[in-house]
Amino acid sequence: MLRRFFRFSEEGASLASLAGVSSSSSSFSTCSRRRATVSRPFEEPPCPKRIPFTVSAHRRTWQDPYHWMSDTRDPDLAEHLRRENLYADAFMGDAEGLRRRLVSEMHSRMPPRISTPPERWGSWLYYQYVPEGREYPVLCRRWEGNSGFSKLFSGFIERFRNEHILLDWNDLAEQFGMCFCYVHVGTCRVSPDHRFLAYTVDTSGGELFQLQVKDLQTGQIAKNSEVNGVFSLAWAVNNDRLFYTTCDETQRPCRKLPFLYSSFSLVLCKKMRSRVEDELLFTENDTTCCVDITCTKDGRYITINSNTRWLYTSMQIHVIDSRNVQNELVLVQKRVTGVQYFLEHHHGFFYILTNSPSKHIVRDPGGYHLVRCRAEKFPLTNYQDFIMPGQDVIFQDMDLFDGHLVLFLQKGELPMFCSIDLPIDVDLKEPFQVEDLKPWFFPLPSSSCSIVPGSNQDFMTSSYRVVISSPVIPDLIVDYNMSKKTFSIMHQEEVLGVTEAYKNSIHLHSDDGNMNSDYRKHLQNMEGNQSWGDLSDELYCERTEVTSHDNVKVPLTILYSNKAWRSEKSPGLLYGYGSYGETLDKSWCANRISLLNRGWVLAFADVRGGGGVDPSWHEAGSGPYKLNSILDFAACGMYLVKEGYVNEDQLCAIGHSAGGLLVAATINMYSDLFCAAILKVPFLDVCNTMLNPSLPLTSLDYEEFGDPRIEAEFELIHSYSPYDNIPLGVCHPPVLVTASFHDSRVGVWEAAKWVARARDSSCSACSRSIILRTNMNGGHFGEGGRFAECEDIALEYAFLIKVIGELGDEDPAQKLGKRTQSQER
Repeated sequence: MLRRFFRFSEEGASLASLAGVSSSSSSFSTCSRRRATVSRPFEEPPCPKRIPFTVSAHRRTWQDPYHWMSDTRDPDLAEHLRRENLYADAFMGDAEGLRRRLVSEMHSRMPPRISTPPERWGSWLYYQYVPEGREYPVLCRRWEGNSGFSKLFSGFIERFRNEHILLDWNDLAEQFGMCFCYVHVGTCRVSPDHRFLAYTVDTSGGELFQLQVKDLQTGQIAKNSEVNGVFSLAWAVNNDRLFYTTCDETQRPCRKLPFLYSSFSLVLCKKMRSRVEDELLFTENDTTCCVDITCTKDGRYITINSNTRWLYTSMQIHVIDSRNVQNELVLVQKRVTGVQYFLEHHHGFFYILTNSPSKHIVRDPGGYHLVRCRAEKFPLTNYQDFIMPGQDVIFQDMDLFDGHLVLFLQKGELPMFCSIDLPIDVDLKEPFQVEDLKPWFFPLPSSSCSIVPGSNQDFMTSSYRVVISSPVIPDLIVDYNMSKKTFSIMHQEEVLGVTEAYKNSIHLHSDDGNMNSDYRKHLQNMEGNQSWGDLSDELYCERTEVTSHDNVKVPLTILYSNKAWRSEKSPGLLYGYGSYGETLDKSWCANRISLLNRGWVLAFADVRGGGGVDPSWHEAGSGPYKLNSILDFAACGMYLVKEGYVNEDQLCAIGHSAGGLLVAATINMYSDLFCAAILKVPFLDVCNTMLNPSLPLTSLDYEEFGDPRIEAEFELIHSYSPYDNIPLGVCHPPVLVTASFHDSRVGVWEAAKWVARARDSSCSACSRSIILRTNMNGGHFGEGGRFAECEDIALEYAFLIKVIGELGDEDPAQKLGKRTQSQER
């Protein structure tokens, strides 16, 4: 996930909230909402101090009495957050039994030990498992030699003989004195000779990662290898040098998304087994740029990628020969506004995925196509258009192997993967279309929503691994043999009490995947030939489109239990994000079963500003068009009620980070739409944060939300900023707000300030149902362990069930049985 989440406001509401009216001065005393209460009625919400503070921008001034909370060194802030946590505990006191029951349900679905099938890289098999009763995974490997693939996956769930434990996250947590508290491993890179493991670890939650290099022969941390503030790593092909990037003074952290690159100011080179000082290779002085370092798949070149923005904007690439790192960096292509390049190397050619203009593109500009040029020619001004996507198809990414090119495509809403045999030794006069190269399209389940490539480290392999998931398909690990054009389902996530019904039907070694297919064959429904192990008999999932305010169709995915759902009577939870071009996560999550079995409808709104089939979907909901995201989200909520999916009095919303902005802004505009909301580490004080470029990520976010130093853009941001637009005199729905004290992406004060102001603007009944829960140890992504995650989600679910008035309901299994008997009658 990213760093931020949105909010909105109307001008009249903005003036009232800026006045800082307290709840004691509210002019209304009755509440139109049914209210959940604190378990001890005498409890009152904490009342933080108010210190006059004037904010000025563009000849406008206003008061922000909670500005003091932005100083995390103020002991009053820590004390106030402690009191908020106590109040949240009191509010949730009568739901403690439900929360513990939810935790127990989630634990009961977990297998004692979680393991992944091994993946070959050279002569080694690499895999991970989570030991029984532990929070975090263990990275292991086993020597396989050249015995072939016949033994590769047999019995992978059992621990392998002579396994080598490379990295144990649990040991790291204990090593840093924070057992089962917080540990986050950011990046792991094994050297090409498999001798060293370089990794970064954060133990505070602030995402200031420390580099450590472990000698896998001795098991010891290499001397002089520890460096603070490191995010991105790449090994030279000769194994003796490690390249790494460090963050600048604003600690701009990395994002793990396709086409998205981390933000760093320096690139350095460390020589292993040497006391020589690390060499500085590259400096990026532009504070609006993000920098990432990688190596080409064959290890031949190190690439330094400098982006001017989070997504879909201009970049430039430098390369250095990995075999001779003493050579100077070479600029591949100068930065051109709006143009991106993603580079790989294969047998003397650079293959570059780019959105640069081309006379061969016969569709709307902005999408990607593949170009090729000789690697020794710099700068790369004479590249040739190589493969064009064709009508209604969009290139999204690529991967290269010694004998195969893999293309990630999108046709409409359908994801597509195909492999093309390499090398292609021809002198091009005209570029190829994909179908000209006899592609093999990977068979996929038609209902899949998420397809994520595996690590696929081995350049020489013919096997390509992906993880397939959807709201009704527990994670599938699938290997595609690109030479034989067959595929094998290697593993499916086990959910105790749920997946036993179909696990015996999964094809573990199917040759039915032979498909020398073109587009038409790929679009056929593959379920007729393959068993993908879905839960469609138990869970109903549909994708529809909702008409927004300007007649744009917004994708909405709806999920519910076939047995527990009740038309027009079920409660519902609407998920949203809508920023940075990031697609809303709709992959399988076993914890959702606890809500689905209780009759809840879960819906996922892919509003503008998030990910779409082309860059225009992101652009249509960012910057000057941000209001589209908010209005799209409201339209999806209204659709769920109008079409009878959800009870009109029981629709809830949830947003994480920048999704919190989306949800809170929608509540400001449509106060009666949602009966409750959850805002997780939410980006709520948008205007004040964007006016402070010294804060982490602010300068990068100018292109996502706008630059408030420009008056017109300030007015737009101020119009939807959730903190600045809480309406006065309007009943506010119950809200659970979560925050992390060490969050470097969204300051803890954003949640604390918003909660204080929301209570000020609400009646006393409403204000008691707005609670703040702060993790005083973790960061933006929470605790990270599998059991800790259950604790967090159980709290969220218990809050929702409590505030909609169903706290006293019986066990969902008993409730479901009664409902089924009633239906039979």
